[in-house]
Amino acid sequence: MNRLESLARRFINQFQGGFPVDRHPFRFVAARLGTREATLIPVVESLVEEGWLSRFGPVYNASRMGGAQTLAALEVPEEDFGRVTGIVNGYDAVAHNYRREHRLNMWFVVATERIDGISRTLDAIGESTGLTVYEFPKTREFHLGLYLRLDEQGGVDTVPGPEPGRRGGYVFDSIDRDLTIATQGGLPIDAEPYAGVAGRLGCPEREVHERLRRMLECGVARRIGAVPNHYRLGLFANGMTVWDVPDEVVECAGAEVGALPFVSHCYTRSRHDGVWPYNLFAMVHGRNRSEVESKTGRIARVLGERCRARDVLVSSACLKKTGLRLAA
Repeated sequence: MNRLESLARRFINQFQGGFPVDRHPFRFVAARLGTREATLIPVVESLVEEGWLSRFGPVYNASRMGGAQTLAALEVPEEDFGRVTGIVNGYDAVAHNYRREHRLNMWFVVATERIDGISRTLDAIGESTGLTVYEFPKTREFHLGLYLRLDEQGGVDTVPGPEPGRRGGYVFDSIDRDLTIATQGGLPIDAEPYAGVAGRLGCPEREVHERLRRMLECGVARRIGAVPNHYRLGLFANGMTVWDVPDEVVECAGAEVGALPFVSHCYTRSRHDGVWPYNLFAMVHGRNRSEVESKTGRIARVLGERCRARDVLVSSACLKKTGLRLAA
């Protein structure tokens, strides 16, 4: 990858989460990085414009809003892949879509603000494509969060990140919904980004601050900050490693795998009899396939004899990556 200048690299390393929620957040961040606000803002603008960041702002969690999200897959005939991609990507509820090297070759995440939106979307995709949709709902989450560390030589690797807030008792209301819609594509990159959001909503800036802080505490917003484009930054390979682990030991095994520093996502998910025997999923990233294979081997050593079967589905194309999108 092209080596990023020091300030851009340090901003990404330090603010993939934890971006301040106050009136002049860039002033605080600039002081932390040893620079000036007027110098930092154009750097962040360039990171987004040039594709080093997928976006800059909050990352939301549909399930904490009272909605839901799930993983699904299709077995798409090669000659029909383009048509099916267009159909699947046309649904706003499809947040991510990847082509993977497997008989089930299209894997996508559906996120909706209402729980019943999942079944409606999957049914519609099945009907419009004429294909069987295999759903893999999450039954337990051990770790979620892709955080990157860039070094001075242009290298990049995954690192552990902070866990999102999980305080209960949050009620997601209509103002929260409007705030999510206003920021789900990113924050304004200027000296007073939250003031711009408040202006669009017609509410005091202080209320925007308070609501975003509550969302962070409760995990409605997983984090606020830079969302790196791992492909652009040099992690060209990612593998969805899948494992068949006996149900009576999978919780302990999943906790051990999720604690590995290079695992960005780790869950248990449903099996499909006769089609899919795996119940433990762990995502790993690398600069090339050999790095993915090496990390997969390390997971295998952790699981040991608890693993009865395994596979790794390498991504060959990113078909869509927008994150959660609520309809206006």
